Amino acid sequence: MVERGGSRLPGVAEDDSIVLHVDMDCFYAACERRRNPDLESEPVVVGMGYEAGESHGAVATASYEARAEGIESAQAISTALDRLPRVEDANADEVTGHYLPVDLDYYETVGEEVREVLHDCADIVREVSIDEAALDVTERTSWQRVDGRTLAEGYARHVKERILQEVGVVASIGVAPNMSAAKVAADRDKPDGLVTVEPGEVAEFFAPLDIESVHGVGPVTARECREMGIETAGDLAETAPSRLDERFGERGREIRAFARGDDTRAVTPVGRPKSLSRESAFTEATEDVDDLRERVAALATAVAERAEREEALYRTIGIKVVTPPFDVNTRARSLPGPVADADLLRTVALDLLGEFDDTAVRKVGVRVSNLAFESGEQASLDGFDAHEGERADGGIERTGETDADETADRSASVPEPTDGQARFDDFADE
Repeated sequence: MVERGGSRLPGVAEDDSIVLHVDMDCFYAACERRRNPDLESEPVVVGMGYEAGESHGAVATASYEARAEGIESAQAISTALDRLPRVEDANADEVTGHYLPVDLDYYETVGEEVREVLHDCADIVREVSIDEAALDVTERTSWQRVDGRTLAEGYARHVKERILQEVGVVASIGVAPNMSAAKVAADRDKPDGLVTVEPGEVAEFFAPLDIESVHGVGPVTARECREMGIETAGDLAETAPSRLDERFGERGREIRAFARGDDTRAVTPVGRPKSLSRESAFTEATEDVDDLRERVAALATAVAERAEREEALYRTIGIKVVTPPFDVNTRARSLPGPVADADLLRTVALDLLGEFDDTAVRKVGVRVSNLAFESGEQASLDGFDAHEGERADGGIERTGETDADETADRSASVPEPTDGQARFDDFADE
């Protein structure tokens, strides 16, 4: 339940909060279409680390028309071009796509327009990413039914229409009494979706969903659950707490509660990020060193650009490498003080990646942490000092799978793209 001042609307029980999860559809592509309406209904691919006419970089997002041609988030641009040629390169009888470089400054401008609408429509807004937010609208509407539908659903439709009319991009919205159910609902009927889960229906809504739909359950935890014969959220909800205690400790009871529809987290605004990161997954595990280095370089560039926009300095640079089946490896290097240096970030990330030459890799990520937001001189780079568990000789900190930390810094995660766009979950398992 969310506590707040003021009176509640008639018909709203104390424990029946109303949460909207707003998720913009193919946001980067939608922004490009807003800027150039001629791209409407055309296959659009937005690439990070991509330059016009080149074949390097990775897919940040793809429109649904491009996805129909086999284009996937985090796919190498070279692979995407094999499946969907550029308009200027194709033969007359081929389906073609429009390839555009990421323009994060423009997307942030559009995102700010969306956020203005959201803050006008809700008393409390949790900005999850550049294109995603949770809204507490308990004081604005009701679960009361009128003409066969809830007022809450009608209010969500009003929010969708305002975003479309005032900003020119499309959102999918989930409506539910808690955050986890609203988020899953927002993904259920994309694009341009609106799915409502009423109080008392959350457990039934979750029951048939894959185990990874449960908040706090990522690939590693899901794999362990499946080893226990737990395939769906319903299976998890019915599992004896003692079995989960043996395997996961207290986290087992937490994820079981989410699977049963019990989510007491309040919608609260997000503060300063603790880290900035991006990740990219491969359709199939690869040992191609050039492909891996190209992907990591593109991710490092994206992280550096984000840090610049956030006016953040960073003291630690790290990478994440996921090897089959789902083994998570992280490596990090600390600097003598906080800096903002894109070239250094790429160099260190690629250096750390060198340990994984000749290794099959499913996913890679780049992260900067130990952030500083105060103005001041950057550190000189004469060497690497020890910091928070990293080696005093400036070497690499080696850690294994960090599944136990998968929810540790969730409230402070940096806004990042969603809806099939390349993203990074702060080296956690979700």
